[in-house]
Amino acid sequence: MIEKIMKFLEMFMSRTLVKRIISIILITVDVPNERITELTGLCNKSVRDLKKAIKRGETDGLLKVCGGGRKNKLKDVETAVIEEIEKNNYHSRQQIADMIQERYGIKISVNSVGRLLKKTGLSV
Repeated sequence: MIEKIMKFLEMFMSRTLVKRIISIILITVDVPNERITELTGLCNKSVRDLKKAIKRGETDGLLKVCGGGRKNKLKDVETAVIEEIEKNNYHSRQQIADMIQERYGIKISVNSVGRLLKKTGLSV
């Protein structure tokens, strides 16, 4: 029955959020952690963390789903890189990737340079 409810909810939100919501409901009706893990697929540590947060009243972030992805390599130097691209005349994405490697010691792919250019509205 829970699997059907989860499938239905997945039509409207991510699977991660569905697991968390169902787990929260099961926690509030005192279902044991192991059973919650079996029913929802949420790992035991996540169930324990949810229980602790609920017990402490820390409910603000319970439904927040963060992306897991890798940190942006250029996060700390992105503004400087963009200024450098605007000031100088680069003819290819490879030249920009090479400049970033030389100046900042950060190796990024040509595709990453393309995403940066697209995000900032610049072109080469």
